[in-house]
Amino acid sequence: MRIAPLSLLISASLFASCAFAQDTATVSGIESEISIKQAEYDNSTQILEKHLKEESQLQSQLDLLRARSAELDKEKNQALDAMNEMYRRLIDDPTIDISTAQARYQQAVVDHKQNKDDIAMQLAAIASHRKDIEQIRVAKHTQLNTLESLKEQLTTARVERLRNEFTREGTLEVDHTINCKRTETLAACEQRGQQMGLQKATKRFIDQIFANLTEERLVEPKRNMAGAQVQIISSHVVNSAFSGQGNYNVNLSVTMRGDVNSSRLCNLLSVDNRYCSEYGTPLSTAYQASYGTGFYDSQLTFSDTQDNTVSVSRMSQQPVRDYAVKPATNANSLVVDNTKNKMVELTLRSNVYDDEVFIDGVSFGSTRLSTSLPRGLHDIEVRKQGYKPYRVRIDLRKAHTINAKLVKKPESIAAPTFTREQSNKSINSTSSAAVVVIPAGTFKMGDINGNGLANERPVVEKTIENSFAMQSKEVTVGEYQKFVSSTGYKTEAELNRGCAYYLNGEPVWEVSLNWRNPGFEQESNFPAVCLTYNDAKAYADWLSGETAQQYRLPSEIEWEYAARSGTTTEYPWGNEIGKNLANCGWCGSEWSNRSAAPVGSFSPNAFGLYDTVGNVWEWTHKSSGQSDVTVRGGAWNFAPSLARAATRLILAPDFRANYIGFRLVRER
Repeated sequence: MRIAPLSLLISASLFASCAFAQDTATVSGIESEISIKQAEYDNSTQILEKHLKEESQLQSQLDLLRARSAELDKEKNQALDAMNEMYRRLIDDPTIDISTAQARYQQAVVDHKQNKDDIAMQLAAIASHRKDIEQIRVAKHTQLNTLESLKEQLTTARVERLRNEFTREGTLEVDHTINCKRTETLAACEQRGQQMGLQKATKRFIDQIFANLTEERLVEPKRNMAGAQVQIISSHVVNSAFSGQGNYNVNLSVTMRGDVNSSRLCNLLSVDNRYCSEYGTPLSTAYQASYGTGFYDSQLTFSDTQDNTVSVSRMSQQPVRDYAVKPATNANSLVVDNTKNKMVELTLRSNVYDDEVFIDGVSFGSTRLSTSLPRGLHDIEVRKQGYKPYRVRIDLRKAHTINAKLVKKPESIAAPTFTREQSNKSINSTSSAAVVVIPAGTFKMGDINGNGLANERPVVEKTIENSFAMQSKEVTVGEYQKFVSSTGYKTEAELNRGCAYYLNGEPVWEVSLNWRNPGFEQESNFPAVCLTYNDAKAYADWLSGETAQQYRLPSEIEWEYAARSGTTTEYPWGNEIGKNLANCGWCGSEWSNRSAAPVGSFSPNAFGLYDTVGNVWEWTHKSSGQSDVTVRGGAWNFAPSLARAATRLILAPDFRANYIGFRLVRER
């Protein structure tokens, strides 16, 4: 039940702050922008479908013209033969009229020429239409990436808004009446009444915070998981009185500030925990409501001064009922003894970045971490994907520092276990052809989880009849350099118009960009980019000749089967991208939204393949008759949702960008 704000609030600062209105405005602004971009994307989809339909019609007309060309060519030859026959007869009989034969031949020539001109015009129309289609597709990819990026921003803004809503400050006025015990002094009764009044105020404050959350319907069911806390800034006794029946009534004005376990915000909003990783650990000193027990956490020292101000000097997280009361030094003072529940500072550090600390099973964020805990035994665990967890039990008696050393696992813990004979064994030690065996099998291809694009549907079952070998990593700059040095090959970017890169969310062509200079700093172990489909094929042909084994680009079926590596989730490790598990936009790596990463910087999947999620999009093989090519896998500057195993982007074969590379399959 919502609590009416007017009955509780003296200060309007709790729920009317400009900062919180700005949070909502930010979320609303992003939602509005998403709506606009979604409309633009949908419109581009409709335009593309129209152009594709028109292209199909143009192609059908071209097929008819080509079929007619054969007929007209036949008619022209027959008319020529007939006219030649009439000329031979004219030699013997000059009176023969050959005008009909001449007219027939002349018409056949005109019709044949006109058909050739029509074919040329049709081809030009198709080529022009094809360029329009290519531009629309690139624009769609840009819109899609912008749209998904806005969704990332929206989630971040929602988390920040919720954090700010929990950490608001405000003032409540409460009345509380208690019956004085016969065994306690008036001062003790007065102090107990004030303390219980504070407890009532903090509970109401927490209730009011939850009731006024923007996403209250989503958060309220998880209330007991929030770790919501209250910090009392000051408490002013407005008035108080004893009645003749032995009752004590106090009216308190309490100024408080909320706090929340920031690492739990994502769970409250049902979003991936990576959106909360930037926040530090929750306050270790706070006044936290303990719902269900009837008690509220507090470690308080009250001093009733002449102006009736009750100050809170310290706070902790132990129930009031556990504290012992020492004799007061005067009639108006009560000191709460906290010696048996003393808080001790604990500091944790580790040798890895972006880990997660669990204390007694509760997440406290990442290192470096400093927090205060009750004295006694505590179970400490530090986790990170790809590393063995560090665990220790400590008996905390004084300030203590733990330096956790995590050891990297030989294989990714993100990759599911998958039975195979040689999948993760390199079968060629040369860097330019290091491959792993992908076992035969059956899998579901496409948008299995319903989060994908239209071109990922319907989901179909595919079977890989025979095992095949695939390069474990994307082809690197150093490997492509060997090919160029050996052949003198010039890439299409070097010959014409350079390479595309993203600027303010739009692809921009830069003449000076190519695989040698992609627009970001790179070394020889970076993936080769700014390469077209034909540039990749040229490398495959050269490598085949160098090794006497056949190399080619993988088909889409082969690529997705290998990338899924026996899983049905969006990524090899699950349905959430996580943090620092791959190099894609907003994925938390040191290269995210900055550049490609050295190949193999992240753990491999269960088949032993690296970077099937993010880093650079990878060309796949196109069948004969196909005019477009599909790239797979996502990239360092594309949203995580576009790095799923099923995501497909369709491009012209001559497109090149500093976020597109490739890897090869080796034939059996």
